[in-house]
Amino acid sequence: MNPETPLTMLGGLSAAEFLRDYWQQKPVLIRGAFPDFQCPLSPDELAGLACEEGVEARLVEEHGKQGPWQVSHGPFNDATFAALPDRDWSLLVQAVDHYVPEVAELLERFAFLPRWRLDDVMISYAPPGGSVGPHVDQYDVFLLQGMGSRRWQLGGRVADDAPIIPGIDLRILERFTLEPGDDWVLEPGDMLYLPPGWAHHGVSQSDDCLTLSVGFRAPSADESLASFADFLGAKLPDSLRYSDAGMTPPADPGELDDAAIERMRRLILDTLDDPARLAQWFGRVMTQPKYADQLVANEAPTAPAELVATLQQGEELVRTPGSRFAWHALDEGRATLFADGDGAECTLPLARLIASQATLDAELLAHQGAEVLLAALLDAGSLAWASELEE
Repeated sequence: MNPETPLTMLGGLSAAEFLRDYWQQKPVLIRGAFPDFQCPLSPDELAGLACEEGVEARLVEEHGKQGPWQVSHGPFNDATFAALPDRDWSLLVQAVDHYVPEVAELLERFAFLPRWRLDDVMISYAPPGGSVGPHVDQYDVFLLQGMGSRRWQLGGRVADDAPIIPGIDLRILERFTLEPGDDWVLEPGDMLYLPPGWAHHGVSQSDDCLTLSVGFRAPSADESLASFADFLGAKLPDSLRYSDAGMTPPADPGELDDAAIERMRRLILDTLDDPARLAQWFGRVMTQPKYADQLVANEAPTAPAELVATLQQGEELVRTPGSRFAWHALDEGRATLFADGDGAECTLPLARLIASQATLDAELLAHQGAEVLLAALLDAGSLAWASELEE
């Protein structure tokens, strides 16, 4: 993709222009981002997903029997939906791209962004008045209108400590002030981009309102520090400790002086400042599956020779829905391929192919070590045989 080519889904902006002027900076409304858009699933199909075990789904009722903004968690059943009123509720289903291939295909339209930044596609359904209240998300999101119409109002950036309504299972802002001009009704194919920390309020304006939310993951600083420290701690020798060799006699043995604090500071910073280990940790973190139990490992290991024979017979491997891949170059010819929170060294061309959308067929066997790596990914559940996945 040429970063300077204007894109319809960005309103005629090029990827370079969008990233320079809007990404993580300010919202942008794009009319007709997806011309003649046909939603990949119906409201009934979304409700059906919400009734399945293992699918993360929530029901938000603004005027629930247990109080305002009542939140229920799936799986649901037909009786749940039959008892709902005609308006003022919303159904939210996470990671629909894991279950509906046509939804997963939409993600390829966002290839102007790093694939490892993608989180999932949440789809919400609402009758008239359906909403989850004015709130703030701490991630980038593209809100694509799939069916019906939804009114979006924006309230500008809000502080991290903005007060929220207490006592409910939603982070709804106590105060929401509409920014002048930031009030639109989106029709099918229209799309609104919102950066993190931007207050917004979406309300269904019609029957059968479906909105697709393409979200992007971004680990917080506190999560990252704890995770990286754990990653490093598992690899550091026990002998690497605080040291004060050559210090001068203390004026007061009870004083924790500045020199001691500086020695501890240097130990921590020097340990953390390891770009190679940081890359290995970051690749694993950003490819972790959204749900820990979504990968099904093989009970018996796959013999590489068996895998080679199957590929040479014309069978293809496919990436398991929800699996995540990325690569990081180690030198001109080698790379680490990250897959679902793990990492393996291989040739750079092979890593790039597996982490792309390229077909995984017998041609991969031309790369050194491909049969061993592919067998390991198959056994881990990151890859599957195309014929088995279609069954």
